[in-house]
Amino acid sequence: MENDSSRYQKIRKRALDLLSRREHSEFELRKKLLGKDAAVHAVDEAIEDLKRNNFLSDDRYAEAYVRSRVERGDGPLKIRHELSRRGVSGVLIERHMDQGDEFWEIVLRRVRSRKFGAAAPGDYKEWTRQARFLQSRGFAPEQIRKVVLFQETV
Repeated sequence: MENDSSRYQKIRKRALDLLSRREHSEFELRKKLLGKDAAVHAVDEAIEDLKRNNFLSDDRYAEAYVRSRVERGDGPLKIRHELSRRGVSGVLIERHMDQGDEFWEIVLRRVRSRKFGAAAPGDYKEWTRQARFLQSRGFAPEQIRKVVLFQETV
């Protein structure tokens, strides 16, 4: 039979293995560790130790997550929703998402240009096709209207 100390060490090792691959939110890590029939108190203890030693940080996770999703071309609505689903607090989400309207317009222009080219949509049907795509990426309708409706031909 496993004692508490060896159970804790096993859980901590698994947590460090997971964190060595990529950042995790506390919620994600807890979910993964508890999924392996681990004792709740041992998981709690390991997570507190990892936070104390700065191996686990929701702040660092949110920063890395936002950066990677912006590079992928996701918009603010989608990123906010995904961070929330991963257990990141609203305060941290706002801290890392508060880039300003100009920033998100630049991201939207880049995503639109990469998918559809630089030319403005030729007709309403094309405009709605582009708008649907951008909305599916997580951009707000008002951001899309502002950028796509008033798109200058390059």
